[in-house]
Amino acid sequence: MTVPDPGVRTHEVQRSSIQYPGGLAARYRWVGSGGVDALTALSETGGTLTDHGPLAGREPDRLCRAELRVEGPLGTWTARFASVIFDEPRGLLWDTAGVLVVRYGFRVYALDARTGELRWSRDSGTPLVALLGSPRLGHVLVQSEVETLALDPSGEVVWRVAHTDVVTDAELVGGQLVVSAWGGSHLAIDPTTGREVGH
Repeated sequence: MTVPDPGVRTHEVQRSSIQYPGGLAARYRWVGSGGVDALTALSETGGTLTDHGPLAGREPDRLCRAELRVEGPLGTWTARFASVIFDEPRGLLWDTAGVLVVRYGFRVYALDARTGELRWSRDSGTPLVALLGSPRLGHVLVQSEVETLALDPSGEVVWRVAHTDVVTDAELVGGQLVVSAWGGSHLAIDPTTGREVGH
């Protein structure tokens, strides 16, 4: 049996695909720190390519990297991101606002669903845990380890809730935002107002 040398880093590219409404086919790829060459070697040609890596740091190619390629009825575009932590990028199509909202590492990005143009971006300061939305809400919910944010279509904060324990999960259940913490506690929040349910 061969034991890998701990001084040698492998840069295996991770992949996921998702079909969003409106005929948007998205392919995500991501890799650990220093693996940008492995990631870009797989980049497909055609359409526009925008690198948002500098939003995460001055030397984004030394960080973890991710790439999103979207093919839709109105064209093809690719966006690249960077993160100081290894993370799987996740997206949410906010069709009423016409944006694909992507969370990766500490940052959330709102990209025009047709063109990939960056509408806004926000750094959370801590790792992002979940990104949630509903046609019944006029905002998206961004859950980090220490706070919940509701952001409107322009990226402005509608409401914010700080948490005293590290959040490990958040989901919309029965019209409520249920936030689970590291210590085992659960908090139910009204997703429209940010107020705790039952208080």
